[in-house]
Amino acid sequence: MIKEYCDTLIQHAHVIDGTGRPSVQADVAIKGDKIIAIGQSLSFIGGETVDASGLVLAPGFIDVHTHDDTNVIRTPDMVFKISQGISTVIVGNCGISASPVTLKGDPPDPMNLLGQRADFQYPSFSTYAAAVTAASPRVNVAALIGHTALRSNHMDDLFQAANTSQIQQMCQQLKQSMAEGALGLSSGLAYASAKQAPMNEVKALVSELAQFNGIYTTHMRTEFDGIIDAMSEAFETAEHGKVPLIISHLKCAGAANWGRTTETLAYLEQQAQQQKVACDCYPYSASSSTLDLAQVTDEFDIFITWSEGAPEQAGKLLADIALEWQLPLRDTAIKLQPAGAVYHGLHPEDVKRVLAYPRTMIGSDGLPNDPHPHPRLWGAFPRVLGRYCREQALFELPEAIYKMTGLSAQEFGLAKRGVIKVGNYADLVLFNADTVIDTATFTDPIQSAKGIDQVWVNGKLSFKHGRLPATRAGRFLRRGRND
Repeated sequence: MIKEYCDTLIQHAHVIDGTGRPSVQADVAIKGDKIIAIGQSLSFIGGETVDASGLVLAPGFIDVHTHDDTNVIRTPDMVFKISQGISTVIVGNCGISASPVTLKGDPPDPMNLLGQRADFQYPSFSTYAAAVTAASPRVNVAALIGHTALRSNHMDDLFQAANTSQIQQMCQQLKQSMAEGALGLSSGLAYASAKQAPMNEVKALVSELAQFNGIYTTHMRTEFDGIIDAMSEAFETAEHGKVPLIISHLKCAGAANWGRTTETLAYLEQQAQQQKVACDCYPYSASSSTLDLAQVTDEFDIFITWSEGAPEQAGKLLADIALEWQLPLRDTAIKLQPAGAVYHGLHPEDVKRVLAYPRTMIGSDGLPNDPHPHPRLWGAFPRVLGRYCREQALFELPEAIYKMTGLSAQEFGLAKRGVIKVGNYADLVLFNADTVIDTATFTDPIQSAKGIDQVWVNGKLSFKHGRLPATRAGRFLRRGRND
């Protein structure tokens, strides 16, 4: 009998396949970009053999909530993601995307989180997809279309509702982007640049998605006191368009709302009996974004990560700057604008409750252009595995992996990814379940995680023992396509 050839044979691994099923000890064979065999004591000729004894082999992690839109082009090695075991990133979240965008000036807040004016060079979704392909990033990329990005293309004043003509223009641009392979629409209704958009404006856009089997994700209108009303709006909007809903970074923010995740999760589960809904979450009790005057409070620490108004104040607490300047917190925040901030406004028990919820996926929500980023940029996925799974036993390892892989691929429509299965793409991560942990901290956030051994993307070794092989094998993933 003639033995079949393979490029890579991973032997003796504890395989956790991304479906939630328990681990099995098995070998996995890769040929080209696909998994060609899974089983005991596989025998192939040629290629590289990897002894994975004592290690876990899982599908490459899928970061469903990122703001890596321009970084996958400008910094294609994506070390802050591949070093976590992430093989695929979803960009275009919170209503902000790099395409389709035609700026008339500097990018409005919060689109400035993605880069400077020169970084927005993609007037159509197809030009963005081509740029990602040309850059050949180390991770796969799939993209949503941002509601705020569409608004900025067709409205001179973002602080008002769009008129009928502007809505029609946005719908047309969204339809073109969906035809070119976008995953769906995202909104960031909590931000000033979209806050004045009434529900009907968003409904009109969401109505364009069903014909493309698209999805709607939303950074809701508020995550503070009015969160139930904001959830209701999100449910109604998605139901109007007959599309799945994903609530971005579900949380209860502000001290007055600590503990309310019992209420929000019960509401989410109730609604899940009537329509397709899910959510994502990052494993930290602090959020990060631009400095928002509506979130300025003395109830919790606010750390300033960057400031154009007073660059020398970056790296300090807002309260300390206010004391130094002898100003109220709000006046201090105004003087710092535009600026970025980390808000320590969540309760750890709420974070755990959302993480454990069965419909929750993992997303980092990291900001790679921030000079002092939230540690989630470098540590979110290993933190789930090490701190919440191993140390706190919040869930078993197969469930943790499912939240990072199979569930994510299913909710975002990523064909043949997220599950270790013959015929699927060989996006894989090999890690030590006993040692994997995040090392990035709020004071020292740019730190690679421990315990991630090797990562393959589309069958190519892309990370090994802390080093980056020469080959970058990431692809642009279009909705409805198998490539």
